[in-house]
Amino acid sequence: MSYNLNKDKFEVRKRLANSWETPLSWTFCSAPFYCCFTMLCPCCAAYQQRARALLYNWSRYICCAGMMPCSGSLGERNCPQLCLALEVTCCFSIAVQTTRMLIQDELQLRNSLCDNFIIGAMVCLQYLNCVCDLIACVASFAATESDGTFGWLGEMSVLIDQISQSCYCVVCSCLQTQQHVELNKRDGVLLVRTAPNIQKMTRT
Repeated sequence: MSYNLNKDKFEVRKRLANSWETPLSWTFCSAPFYCCFTMLCPCCAAYQQRARALLYNWSRYICCAGMMPCSGSLGERNCPQLCLALEVTCCFSIAVQTTRMLIQDELQLRNSLCDNFIIGAMVCLQYLNCVCDLIACVASFAATESDGTFGWLGEMSVLIDQISQSCYCVVCSCLQTQQHVELNKRDGVLLVRTAPNIQKMTRT
């Protein structure tokens, strides 16, 4: 099994036939307990989801699902479970994204416009945070003791960092919850809440 993280793959995923069982904006309502679990133990959730996506067939495991240049050359086939544990710990965001792509390719799932907007907003905040950190770093060398510019930039950089990290944690939790619901549907363990059948009372 081989994957490439390229533009053609992303274009193909835009035209897939099926939609996710639950929208990204509705994941907490769909599975609140699991959503809390992904916030408290994100790496454990990422490990569990990759194993489920592979149907626990460890012979299929490749680091980062074969989507990175180093995939397949790290000896992961000799000890896949340990390598997956290292992957979700050291490369958490990549592990979540590649598991998502595995699920999308298998079940032919496309993101909605709302899903793409939420993910794009998270990425933009991460880039903005990086730019602000660089500006604050450069300003710290140029600023003097009497200059208040660095202090203002530093505070702004910290604020943007807190916002971007909070957004990152929430969106990653929603992504994992959305994938969890979809895997439950695939594996036939999706709980569908329906109203009970109408019963007639009879006298005996």
